[in-house]
Amino acid sequence: MKIYLNNPKESWVVDRFRSEWYQDNKDISTKSILMADIIWLIAPWTWKKISLKNLSKKKVVCTIHHIDFDKFDSKEEKTFYERDKYVDIYHAISPKTAEQIKKLTNKTIFTLPFWVNQNLWFEIKDKKKIRNKYNFKENDYLIGSFQRDTEGHDLSSPKLSKGPDLFVSAVLKFYEKNQNIKVVLSGKRRQYIMNELKSHNIPFSYFDMIDFVSLNELYNCLDLYIVSSRVEGGPQAILECGINKTPIISTDVGVASMILSPESIVKSNDFDRAIPNTHISNENSLKYTIPDWYKSYREIFSNLL
Repeated sequence: MKIYLNNPKESWVVDRFRSEWYQDNKDISTKSILMADIIWLIAPWTWKKISLKNLSKKKVVCTIHHIDFDKFDSKEEKTFYERDKYVDIYHAISPKTAEQIKKLTNKTIFTLPFWVNQNLWFEIKDKKKIRNKYNFKENDYLIGSFQRDTEGHDLSSPKLSKGPDLFVSAVLKFYEKNQNIKVVLSGKRRQYIMNELKSHNIPFSYFDMIDFVSLNELYNCLDLYIVSSRVEGGPQAILECGINKTPIISTDVGVASMILSPESIVKSNDFDRAIPNTHISNENSLKYTIPDWYKSYREIFSNLL
């Protein structure tokens, strides 16, 4: 059995998953599509880069991260069904995504969250030293968000599926009770939240596209990480916070209910009532570390042939 993963080359989380898979599963992986028995469309939006001849001849596994039905127009629907002709089995990264896929196809779906790399994401005990490195004050209450929040077409409109308006609303609620709050942002397309924070005079620090070492350090600086999304497949930040014991609260999206304690999941957008539980999130995240979690994927792939 040899597996070929398509390559998005977008400097996004999927690029990292692809790299980690190839590094740790050399015995069943190939970068030559001609040598492959299975094509894994880990980045489904790039499927047209693969010839229809290869898609027709090989077993095809297609990962669906999430479906935003508010944006699922006729063009998106057409693309889904064009690709569906060549897909043998779908991979959903959360039960919620699986339910979305069921609305569109009768093909087999398996549900497996992506793994979390404990060598990248881990707890750092000396919080004071890390905070000093990034010029945070001892009494700063740091709230983090490392996910895109702005649409790419104009770099100003909110990407509503990510809930940046809900994030800002949550920060304002917290700020009413604690003026020591400072928001920590990283990643691309953060313009909407930054503009909103400026308009409300909420202090923030922005660390563009930093490396994984620095991002793990930023996680370890935080007093709270907020996932405010309306639609998600993961997000991977939930597992990353869980594995490095960063306090986190989240809307009930993606893998949130699999990783977080019920008290940490936001109900009716009452972010100030949710309570982070790092013990539960850490305990659950440990189930998905590498290399052990690869075994679940390898078993699915082996049963395809």
